[in-house]
Amino acid sequence: MIALLQRVSHASVEVDNTIVGEIGPGILALIGVEKNDSNEQMQRLLKKILSYRIFTDEDDKMNLSLQDINGGLLLVPQFTLAADTRKGNRPSFSSAATPAQAQQLFTEMVEQAHKNYQHVASGQFAADMKVSLLNDGPVTFWLQV
Repeated sequence: MIALLQRVSHASVEVDNTIVGEIGPGILALIGVEKNDSNEQMQRLLKKILSYRIFTDEDDKMNLSLQDINGGLLLVPQFTLAADTRKGNRPSFSSAATPAQAQQLFTEMVEQAHKNYQHVASGQFAADMKVSLLNDGPVTFWLQV
């Protein structure tokens, strides 16, 4: 599984002119699912997202996690993260999970996030989403488990 984390001042997801998820300061995590991903990988990735230290402490060092700052987590499914871009000018999605598998793992990730953390919002799987954010820093990290 892949997560593209962005430290944000705020972020939201809109579907059909309706905001379906929004957060204040925290992490916008774009989530990509690959063919061989498992529930175990999803749980490891979620744990890493919640504990990854990308927020600054009083000494202006990245020593604080999302949990430490009690920030928001916005999970957004994004299958294009699983693209193979090494050849040509068109991405290949041969390594991406099937829509059914990806939806199942993403849905489980959102459910687990709600069980383990209180400030969680999400995008909508397979929807045409409009994602808005104010990247703080900018600070962006690619995580893959």
